[in-house]
Amino acid sequence: MANVRKADYYTMKVSQRPGAGAKLLGAMKMAGVNLLAFTGFPTGGGAQVDFVPENSAKFRQAAKKAGLRVSKRKTVFIARGDDRVGALTGILGRLAKAKINVVSLSAVTAGKRRYGMVFWVKKKDVGRTSRVLGAR
Repeated sequence: MANVRKADYYTMKVSQRPGAGAKLLGAMKMAGVNLLAFTGFPTGGGAQVDFVPENSAKFRQAAKKAGLRVSKRKTVFIARGDDRVGALTGILGRLAKAKINVVSLSAVTAGKRRYGMVFWVKKKDVGRTSRVLGAR
């Protein structure tokens, strides 16, 4: 059975130069900020990175100190569970049945037969997604 929870996330645009991500992660490390997830992808000649901090207040303080211009707080969902064939179908099937579209997702095995998934829905669907999946 998967454990699904809501989390805060923040985005920012960065250049697509070697080391840009390492610099951001270094700033978080120096401030003692633990990230539950960190994603990045190309967009408009640069890149967008998404931070999912364990502690939002600590992250915002570290970002300000490092001079990072991050977005306002948004909501993302994180799922963790036992890895097996079809592990994601339960969550995605429940959302499909409720007619909730997943805008984006990333999932990975985490070793020791565990997986993790981070996924996004439209802002208007956050409350309903929480109810359908029992996410807090």
